[in-house]
Amino acid sequence: MVSVDCIIFGFDQNKLKVLIGRRQMDPGRGEWSLYGGFVGADESVNDAAARTLYELTGMRHVYMQQVGTFGDVNRDPGERVISVAYYALINVGDYDERLMHEYGAEWVDVSFIPLLYSDHNTMVQKAIEIMRQKIRTKPIGFRLLPPLFTLTQLQHLHEAVQGGEIDKRNFRKRIKEMGYIEKTELVDKTHSRRGAALYRFNKKAYNEDPNFKL
Repeated sequence: MVSVDCIIFGFDQNKLKVLIGRRQMDPGRGEWSLYGGFVGADESVNDAAARTLYELTGMRHVYMQQVGTFGDVNRDPGERVISVAYYALINVGDYDERLMHEYGAEWVDVSFIPLLYSDHNTMVQKAIEIMRQKIRTKPIGFRLLPPLFTLTQLQHLHEAVQGGEIDKRNFRKRIKEMGYIEKTELVDKTHSRRGAALYRFNKKAYNEDPNFKL
């Protein structure tokens, strides 16, 4: 049997989080688990993953990348199941809370993930490693942020993904060299009267830059 497992990441309160829930079927009923499902006879694994993401989040066109195939003989105590894992990045603010309650889903800080069913912890760790490599060269992090963000928010995001502090001066210098991060005339005054400038990701500028490729 072939299944897909979805590692859904979100960014909230300056923490990188993953969506998990209690397993509703045997074997492993009640254990913490990723969300997934079996691949239908008339769909590809990519389509199955996209369908699973939509059912759980109500969101389409989600950024999704394959993590790998997990096929150890004894990985599932029920039947022989080969799973293809995907990680997805969503803006927590766009997630339908009704669906979250319906599925009993919870956001958990990646630094404090409980023991998950089968090899799901391994899937999550591999996904984080892939994301850490990719975020250094590709603008995937913007999928986790609202359309408008401050440079401080962007720095906190990179720190959360990379698992450590980043020098503020070097980070700002690097950001200024990126022609696809665009400063707007808007200001966020949530944390101070002076406020902080709001920025946005300019996908068109990124795609037109010969030095970059999505």
